[in-house]
Amino acid sequence: MIAKLTGLLDDTGPDWAIIDVNGVGYLVHCSARTLDHLGIRGDKVVVHTEMQVSETDQRLIGFTSGAERNWFRLLTAVQGVGSKVALAILSALTTEELQRACAGGDSAMVARANGVGPKLASRIVNELKDKAGGMPTAPGAPGLASAAAPVGFSSADAVSALQNLGFKPAVASMAVGKAVEELGEDAGLNDLVRVALKKAAG
Repeated sequence: MIAKLTGLLDDTGPDWAIIDVNGVGYLVHCSARTLDHLGIRGDKVVVHTEMQVSETDQRLIGFTSGAERNWFRLLTAVQGVGSKVALAILSALTTEELQRACAGGDSAMVARANGVGPKLASRIVNELKDKAGGMPTAPGAPGLASAAAPVGFSSADAVSALQNLGFKPAVASMAVGKAVEELGEDAGLNDLVRVALKKAAG
């Protein structure tokens, strides 16, 4: 599975970008927020990706951070939320705003996204309310676990690594949060994953 692309921004459209990695162009579907973050044609970019395969289609979805990708995975696990709706939500809200909305039961905030009605917004908030506390901590988010992993590239990647090994998002995030507390925020990815694995397994 392709988890990350590092290359040059070759072209962009309303909801996609082409990343040139050593002469191979990858078409990556992105939220508007991610596209804004990528910059202009020719810029060097790093994109975290999620591969989606169905009977009729296969596509790469791109994100600016592991945290955004984790939220995409949570959103698409909710019945009625496909990749287009999830990207619309991530276009309308930052991951911090989404976390606050879910933790605080604010379905009206989620309903601001294109294609998300009140009923679907309520379902999203209700299903993700408990999981929001285990995601990387949003500044000022009320009632969230203090040991949740901070939003940083190493910690987000460590959370993603643990999820790829089969740990649930909340467990992975809490374990990485404890590893960060133990090792410090400047800890490298390999050290974070090693210590977080012990925490998650223990």
